[in-house]
Amino acid sequence: MKHYFERGLDSKAPVLVLFHGTGGSERDLVPLAKLISPESTILSLRGNVTENGMPRFFRRLAEGVFDEEDLVYRTNEVHTFLDRSAEEYGLARDNFVALGYSNGANIIGSVLIHYGRSFRGAILHHPMVPLRGRELPELTRVPVFIGAGTNDPFSPARETEELRDLLAGAGADVEVHWERYGHQLTDPEVMAAQAWYSRQFAATQQ
Repeated sequence: MKHYFERGLDSKAPVLVLFHGTGGSERDLVPLAKLISPESTILSLRGNVTENGMPRFFRRLAEGVFDEEDLVYRTNEVHTFLDRSAEEYGLARDNFVALGYSNGANIIGSVLIHYGRSFRGAILHHPMVPLRGRELPELTRVPVFIGAGTNDPFSPARETEELRDLLAGAGADVEVHWERYGHQLTDPEVMAAQAWYSRQFAATQQ
């Protein structure tokens, strides 16, 4: 997979694995990652699917309707890439924290549903429920931050609540931060994610 890699200053800090939204690139969320954890190593992926020339991580059949067969295939593709990247770059595979927006957040959610502890934790900005009817793996001690909009037309509040309940039911420690700015990623939401990250992981870097 096309990706951007930047080795951080603190080898103990979680590796931030970034997943852009539809039409984005592997560079989009790098500034956000550096705000969240300035000393972390960054591994940022570009989706292998295109929709009208826009990169995505998996296909969809219509707005809000996912191609589940492709989603499962691409989820495995991402998981395999992360395993290989850990070996290639000499990274601790159990120290990956995912950060994604919209389509990127959805592929992270699918990885959690399929592989559980593929991530030590996750920051999901404006996700949907990627798959239903699956038995989730054990997610105890996996913290998840969800940034959501009460009036988000693309990721409705009911999707956020269902995803929260789904992950929490598997043992994940889920925190939801609500804003009223639709699908937009706002400064208050980013600051909430940064504060959450500090509470969850900053102490472990000492």
